[in-house]
Amino acid sequence: MQSKNKTVVKSMCLLNLFITHAKLNLNEMVELSGVPKTSVYRMIGSLEDMGFLTKDEEGKYSLGLLFLQFGQLVAERLDIRQIALPIMQNLRDDVGEAVNLIVKDGKESIYIEKLDTNHPVRLYTKIGRRAPLYAGACSRILLAYLSDDEREQYLNEIELHPIGLGTITDREKLRLALELSRKEGYSVSHSELENYTSAVAAPIFNHMGQMVAGLSVAGPDVRFQDERLPELIKKVKEAANQISEKLGFMDSSLVNL
Repeated sequence: MQSKNKTVVKSMCLLNLFITHAKLNLNEMVELSGVPKTSVYRMIGSLEDMGFLTKDEEGKYSLGLLFLQFGQLVAERLDIRQIALPIMQNLRDDVGEAVNLIVKDGKESIYIEKLDTNHPVRLYTKIGRRAPLYAGACSRILLAYLSDDEREQYLNEIELHPIGLGTITDREKLRLALELSRKEGYSVSHSELENYTSAVAAPIFNHMGQMVAGLSVAGPDVRFQDERLPELIKKVKEAANQISEKLGFMDSSLVNL
C-alpha cells in the first residue's frame, strides 16, 4: 500500500472540522486540528483558491460551494443507480442480454451499474470500466446529447484511435452518427470497443430535461442481427424512458418512443 500524502491528509483533517462546525477562523482550526499555524495558513489558502473553503468579512471560513456541486453530482448518480436497477433487471430478464448504466466523466464514459446475462456466451464488463465518448453505443449516446458547443469542442480536440474493428475513426462519419442518434433517440454499435460484440443504447434524462446517463444492452454480435435489432431498440428506449420518468422527466417525445 502506498504511503499517504501528508499534506493531503492534513488538508482533509481541516475539511473534516467543518462536518461539526459551520464556521471557523484560523486560530480555531489550529486549536482543533493540532496542526501548526503556519501549515494551516498555507493549506487554507490553497483550499480557498480551489473553492473548497470560502472566507467571510469576519475572517471565518466555511465550506465552499464546490462541495454543493460535488454533493449534487454524487447524489444524482447514486439516485440513478437506485432508481435504474429494478428497471435494468426487468430489461435483462426480458431480452436476456447484459444491461449497463453509464455516465459521462470528463472525456470518457464510466460504467456505474451492470447486470450480466445468464447466457453461457457473454460480454464481460465491470463497474468502473471506462471508454472514450466516441466509441460504443452507450458512450456515443452520451456524446450525441451534449450541447452543440460541447460536442463540437470534443470532436475538434479528440484523437479518434481504433479500438475494435468497427470503431469510427473518421470525424465526419462520427458527426453523422451522432446526428442520427440524436434524431432517432438511440445508438447501435458493432465491434467498436471489443470485436464481435454489439450494443444498443438510449439516453436517460433528469427532471430538467438534461441527459444524465445512458442505458445499453450488449452482447455477442450473433445475437444482435438485423432481424432482432428493432425489438432491442424498442425495449432499451422504453426502459430508458421509464428511468427518466422516475427522475422527473416529463417530455417523453424527446426519446422518440
